[in-house]
Amino acid sequence: MTGMSISAAPGAVTAAEVSTVGSPTLWLVTIFGVLALLVLDFLVTRRPHEVSIREALGWSAFYIALPLAFAVFVWLRFGSGHGLDYLTGYLVEKSLSVDNLFVFMLLLAAFAVPTELAQRVLLFGITGALVLRAIFIALGAAALQTIDFAFLIFAAILIVTAVKLLRDAVTGHEKQIDVSSMRSVRLLRRFMPVVDRYHGTALTIRQDGRRALTPLALVVVAVLATDVVFAIDSVPAVFGITEDPYLVFVTNAFALLGLRALYFVLHAALSRLVHLSYGLAAILGLIGVKLALHWAHGIWPSVPEIPTLASLGAIVGILAVVTVTSLRVTRPPTDTPTGPPGPARSVAGD
Repeated sequence: MTGMSISAAPGAVTAAEVSTVGSPTLWLVTIFGVLALLVLDFLVTRRPHEVSIREALGWSAFYIALPLAFAVFVWLRFGSGHGLDYLTGYLVEKSLSVDNLFVFMLLLAAFAVPTELAQRVLLFGITGALVLRAIFIALGAAALQTIDFAFLIFAAILIVTAVKLLRDAVTGHEKQIDVSSMRSVRLLRRFMPVVDRYHGTALTIRQDGRRALTPLALVVVAVLATDVVFAIDSVPAVFGITEDPYLVFVTNAFALLGLRALYFVLHAALSRLVHLSYGLAAILGLIGVKLALHWAHGIWPSVPEIPTLASLGAIVGILAVVTVTSLRVTRPPTDTPTGPPGPARSVAGD
């Protein structure tokens, strides 16, 4: 793992001294670029419309080319080690972001969101996820600098999440979302009235002389609430690849920015990726073990570490296997047009 030094003493490990390739100028340029892309997305979605596959493919191609071009920049500017860390972290975050889409898809269906408003809801979710992950990244970097066993905490979070994903996938508990039981929805209904129908992109309207929420406001809050759950495991996952806060941020940003368009490209295929949860459980478990070994290596140098290149190969292999097996299992018979619905991550605590 790059970007870190650990001074070890017998029986103890000191907090990590985090280094970063992100200069103040690079941080400013990156944040400005992310904000500009968010503004562009809000301008694109200002007029509700159904997204054509051509439009979705165009934006998806742009949001795939952009992080790949940035990978070339990192590789050439900061070296192959940082370039490999960035690519591996981006692949992990992109895999987890596809899992996010499962829950977004369930929420859009549960709230009966009109097709033309779907991308606006997704954009609110992406914006909230970016803000939350920026906060978690700052907290994670601070933890690495001040807490001796921060890596063990991150490892425990990932392994617990992996076990939960595996359990939910086996039991099928992640296949439905009950809107009426969501705490965020119940809390909003207690404080403000909610109208029955959508009013374009408006979150509130004035009805009978008082301000009332639209169903769009409820689904946006529900999506933002799920963002908290996803940030808890997504940020430690990429810290398991690189401890550089700048690379952690850009991998998260690039993975999230393209979700709006990717949703419409993958919408039909999402329900067929029935084994994705198994694959993500394996990936999170692998990174959790990688973090624990890295911590132990700081105390006992004889403890082996998992190289980033090996992690990248394992992650690519796992994703390839679960994709192929999912598509084979859900391949419809010749007389059946569609396959069974696939699992998505359960929204814990909402």
